[in-house]
Amino acid sequence: MADGRGSTLVHLLVVVLCLVAFGFAVAAERRRSVGTMQKIEGTNETFCSYSSDVATGYGVGAFLFLLSGESLLMGVTKCMCFGRPLTPGGNRAWSIIYFLSSWVTFLVAESCLIAGATKNAYHTKYRGMIYAQNFSCEALRKGVFVAGAVFVVVTMILNVYYYMYFTKATTTPVSHKANRVSSTVGMAGYA
Repeated sequence: MADGRGSTLVHLLVVVLCLVAFGFAVAAERRRSVGTMQKIEGTNETFCSYSSDVATGYGVGAFLFLLSGESLLMGVTKCMCFGRPLTPGGNRAWSIIYFLSSWVTFLVAESCLIAGATKNAYHTKYRGMIYAQNFSCEALRKGVFVAGAVFVVVTMILNVYYYMYFTKATTTPVSHKANRVSSTVGMAGYA
């Protein structure tokens, strides 16, 4: 890390974990549950029958992969709070900006993914018999997992820039200004 770029392995792992989370989020959107109304013959009972619950697993998988990528990066950089101090300057400012913005996008992505997985699981597993005449089979809205996937990609980009500027700010030596003020106090020669 002497050149300020950071570890290539950390960059690679963060990108791979985020891309896997993105893939799971897209797969979850494509396989989200859809409900159809079924009527029991001989009675007036209706119920919703939902397709498979694969999207819930994909959503949780995307959540966990993104969480592990963020945890890896925060572990390596010690959350920017512990370890070596950052040198003052532009690299420190950019690393703080990217740190804060990546946390915001990370929290939005995680909330989209876990909310989508929870809502998808609720309607798939726990919806039972309903004794009502007019009702609709609720399902997860389109785009919840896609929003999570978009924020996963934005988080990945911000994390790469954060780590890049963080390593520049920690490896740049601090420039000390020399105190060039000459002293007027001195020993005068005895004549």
